[in-house]
Amino acid sequence: MTMKMPTISACEVTDCAYNANRQCHTMAVTVGGPETCARCDTYLHASPKGGVSDMTGGVGACKVKDCSFNSSFECSAPSIKVSQHQGHADCTTFKLR
Repeated sequence: MTMKMPTISACEVTDCAYNANRQCHTMAVTVGGPETCARCDTYLHASPKGGVSDMTGGVGACKVKDCSFNSSFECSAPSIKVSQHQGHADCTTFKLR
């Protein structure tokens, strides 16, 4: 089965170094855990902004085994959204199995 890297369709975490105009501009993010908290492990609060300006970020890995989109630690969603949740950045596309 051929998989395509899901893109990050929107990122509401505007204080992230990779966020410009509510878009993620890193090559790929890792979505971590704990199990029912799909944190964006790539989130970086820093100045100046970084990343690749003409690139939209994708999901490189998903470590949240209880997400219905997790297939062998790869994300099978067509795209994800990232938002602020309880003081950290979360993949809000997360769906419990």
